[in-house]
Amino acid sequence: MQGANAALTSRSEAPTPATVEIEVNGTAVICDCAGVMFMPDSSVLVVSDLHLEKGAAFARRGMMLPPYDTVATLNRLAGLVARYNPRMVISLGDSFHDRAGSQFLPEAYRDTLKGLQQGREWTWIEGNHDPDRPVGLEGAWVQQLHLETLVFRHEPTSGACYGEIAGHLHPAARVVRRGKAVRRACFASDGKRLLMPAFGATTGGLELRHPAMRGLFEPSELVAHLLGRERIYSVAFSRMNG
Repeated sequence: MQGANAALTSRSEAPTPATVEIEVNGTAVICDCAGVMFMPDSSVLVVSDLHLEKGAAFARRGMMLPPYDTVATLNRLAGLVARYNPRMVISLGDSFHDRAGSQFLPEAYRDTLKGLQQGREWTWIEGNHDPDRPVGLEGAWVQQLHLETLVFRHEPTSGACYGEIAGHLHPAARVVRRGKAVRRACFASDGKRLLMPAFGATTGGLELRHPAMRGLFEPSELVAHLLGRERIYSVAFSRMNG
């Protein structure tokens, strides 16, 4: 993994820190290499595409996956909530992998989520995988939320949309340096809108050149903030190879 991280840099490029602060539609946001976004002025932590209980959802359909995705995802989330201590958490849709995920959530995991919610606001954004309010959990349930100059929704709207923070597409970027290719989940932003990386332990990614991304960003302004193990690597879309 260290070799892969090194492939993202050149002699003239020092790796960036574990977080990078950018502006989206005039609002300052912090992108963390752990895959969450923090709004310092509002003390809001944003996470997208948890896909909790994905393994259980596959098992109900007769397809076996390792059953550790939920605990791994929640443990990472708990560490980030402790680090940022936000007044609000926004879960940006597809919090559960299917409609039954929250209903059959094991009590130990439910208790973990309740503990994370305690003493702070919590907003669930409706996703395409989880179009219903989570069962047995607190928090607001909305299709979208406006905060500062931003609007939070699960699926990005087509065409230009200033201030949109969305998930759903699980953005990833591929960078080639010194003949080595590295593909990583990323935050993607042109300063007008931002796509969040998927946070779930067993989620995949869709590259920025995929047709589903077409028309969402101004290519000349688009920057991918790639998630390294301990650092964010910010690379202009125009400098990506292939």
